[in-house]
Amino acid sequence: MSIKFRIINSLIMSGILSLLMTCWITFINLGSGPDFPQLWMHAWSLAWPPAFMIAFSFGPMVMRLSHKLARTGK
Repeated sequence: MSIKFRIINSLIMSGILSLLMTCWITFINLGSGPDFPQLWMHAWSLAWPPAFMIAFSFGPMVMRLSHKLARTGK
């Protein structure tokens, strides 16, 4: 797996996951008021960078574990 692929994969996966999770948690904590989009985007801007670092750092380990659990032999 190339470093370029790992970076792109980590950016996309962490972006989508952090976007959806911050939406859900912001909604649970604050409801859907008029300032919801701004609060959500603020939470997402804080969550995405560490989510990317975590996805990039743990990606290879998660891939190996997934192959092992799925018994694909890779």
